[in-house]
Order: sequence, then C-alpha cells, then structure tokens
Amino acid sequence: MKFVRYSAGGGGHWGVLDSDTVHSLADAPIRSPSLQDVAAESYRSHVGQLVSEGALTTHHVDDVRAVAPVPEPGKIVCVGMNYRDHAEEQDEEIPDKPLLFGKAPTAVTNPGSPIRAPPEIDEVDYEVELGVVIGREAYRVDAADAEDHIAGYTVVNDVSGRDAQFEDGQFLRGKSFDTFAPLGPVLRKGDGFDPNNADVSLQVNGETKQSSNTEEFIFDAYELVEYVSHAMTLRPGDIISTGTPGGVGIFRDPPELLEPGDTVEAEIDGIGTLSNPVVDGA
Repeated sequence: MKFVRYSAGGGGHWGVLDSDTVHSLADAPIRSPSLQDVAAESYRSHVGQLVSEGALTTHHVDDVRAVAPVPEPGKIVCVGMNYRDHAEEQDEEIPDKPLLFGKAPTAVTNPGSPIRAPPEIDEVDYEVELGVVIGREAYRVDAADAEDHIAGYTVVNDVSGRDAQFEDGQFLRGKSFDTFAPLGPVLRKGDGFDPNNADVSLQVNGETKQSSNTEEFIFDAYELVEYVSHAMTLRPGDIISTGTPGGVGIFRDPPELLEPGDTVEAEIDGIGTLSNPVVDGA
C-alpha cells in the first residue's frame, strides 16, 4: 500500500495512492493516521477495504501536490558505504559493522521542492537511498522482528556538500544544509514490497548516474534496525537512510556534481520517483 501525504487547498492530508488516484483518508474513521497506525496490518487492511468499496473521496494525482511523508523526523540516521559497489568505487574495504552518521531533520524538503545549493559550497552531490521510516518504538529489537516496527519505506536523496564534508573530517555539516534531504513521494508498506530486493536508480537531467538493487546491501534493512536500535531508541518518525550505491558524482572521473538548473530524479521500484530541481541558494 502506498500512503501519501499531500497538499490540496492548503494543509497536509493523508491518502492512499492507487495508480493515478489518491483516496483521501479524511473520510476514514482515523482521518489523520499516526505512523503507528500505518505500521499495523489491521489498519492497512481496513483502509484497503475502504478503497476497494469506493468509500473515500478521490483526487487525480495531478490535482494534488505530494509532500514529505515525514516532515519533521525526530532523527535521521544515515549509513555509509552500505553497497558493495559504493565501497569499491572508493577503494575501501567492506565494513564489518554499519558506519553511522547523522543528518539534521531540518534538511527535509518535499518532492518537487528545490534543492538549494549554498553559496559557500562548491561540491553538491546526489545519493539515492532507501529510507526506513519507524512506526513503533524500537529498542534493542532483533532483525527478525524489525518489520513490525517499520511504518514503511520511502525514497531519500542524501544530498551532500562534499567540500564541507571533507574539510570537516566528519559528515554532519556537509549533509545537513537546508533542503539536503528530499523525501518521498510516498510511504510504501506491505503488498509484498521487499526492501532488500528493490531496484534503485538516480538520473540527473535524464541521464542515469546510479543504478543498482538493494540486494547489494552489505547490511540489509532489518539488520540496520537491529544495529541502530541497540545503540539508541528509535521512535515513530525516525528515519534510517540505508546508504547509496556506486555512481555518486564526487567519485566520477572527472567529478560530475550538481549545478543550479539541474533536475535530480531518485527512483526506487515499488515506491516511485522523487524529483527535485537544483537552484542557487544565494
């Protein structure tokens, strides 16, 4: 099931996307579901029944504007070098444990909204990633139980200011400029979606830069929930951004980095395409 937060005539609403139709949950018993609701199979089954019965108001997808499924995450935990091909393009050894870093929640922006290239940053890069959105509090959970704590999956573009990242010797500032975390377009849960076997790709101005499958994960989505939750409590709305495949701009020869005027499209099969223009942040 594809849950979508959308704007239509002001404000944010929840709906279910089915092909080119958005079924508004404003008519449902729970008009504004929590992420814990979305994580529950019983809730999704009830919503599915309402959709099949035609009991909900509908909008054509072109008549609404998708917004980030989690506009204010509590925290964004990112994973470095979690695809084998990304480790190889950096000539790095495969890590024994997940490499974690943080991204400021204020970096989140909506599908279609501009990525603002800061005037002090010369090396703005792209990274398509699968985002794991927590729906139920998770503390020291096992990988086998992780799915029960997940509200769904979305697309994250982990935009990076490489010069800040390399200058600082750590990732927080370079990853956290405002608009550096486009998120969306939907939150996918259930219906057989496998987070550990999904095609991922990214295009800049229509040219493919990244193309892989989450089968290439070094640590899969459930193992990451286990690892992170053994270090910190994960709460509803927290996001784990699971790492990016090879093909990022900074490691191309020569580097191919983002410029104002570019359009970036990050896509995960079964979730959708997250498209954002790049503009001059000055």
